[in-house]
This record gives sequence, structure tokens and C-alpha cells, in this order.
Amino acid sequence: MSIVKYNPVKSVALFPDLMDRFLENPDLFLQDTLNVSWCPAVDVSEFEDRYEVEVEVPGMKKEDIKVSFEDGILRLTGEKKQEEKTDKKNFHRIERSYGSFERAFRIPADVQSEAIKARYDNGLLTITIPKAEAAKPKQIEIK
Repeated sequence: MSIVKYNPVKSVALFPDLMDRFLENPDLFLQDTLNVSWCPAVDVSEFEDRYEVEVEVPGMKKEDIKVSFEDGILRLTGEKKQEEKTDKKNFHRIERSYGSFERAFRIPADVQSEAIKARYDNGLLTITIPKAEAAKPKQIEIK
């Protein structure tokens, strides 16, 4: 077995993101980080006509993930279950995380909440949140 060196820079690299999330909304940050076993990586993008949230949840079944939208908050919850193995293993390293998670994001009010769609494919959950017509940029003709 080869020895893998600990890389402290990887842990420190996450600090700016955590600080940004805390300063943006302390209540959501605390709710997001307390009483969870692991935290899936999330990318949030804005397009001209929609917002898109991509969540990495490899090894999960779509039945184990819940997505809700209420009062401008998009909430993702789920549980990644560890497979029960009957054979005895002598683990040298375990890096995969298991257990429950919860993530919450404040979404701008300019969306069509009834048209939100979620798609799960190959470990990636993609949530599409269409913008309301009034929020879409309009081209103004110059005369």
C-alpha cells in the first residue's frame, strides 16, 4: 500500500466559499451547515431566461433526493446510504461520505416557481428555474 500525503491546502481552499456563503446570508448558512453528515458540491448559474442549479450527488438514487421551493428558498435534502456489505473488509482509507444532507439557496423573486424542473442523470441533479417574463432582458430599438 502506498502512503498518501495529507494536503492541508485543499481544506484551506474551501474557506473563501464558506465565508462568502456566511456573509451572504448567515441564517441560511447556519441552517445549511448544522446537523448534516456531508455536503454535495453545487454550481449555480444564471442565463438570460433561467437560473440553473447543478448538484453532484454520485451514488444516490433519485428517490433519495427531495427538492422543494417555498418562500423564495430552494431546498435540497437527501440521504446517501452506505451499502451494507456482508464480507469483512479491512479498510485502509475511507474518503466517501454518507448520511443526510441539506442545502438551501435564496432564489430571486423574478422566477416562475410553478415551472421549476429537476432532472437527475448519472450522479448530477440539474434544477432549472425559469425567469418570469418581466425579468428577462429586453432589446430596445434605437430610432
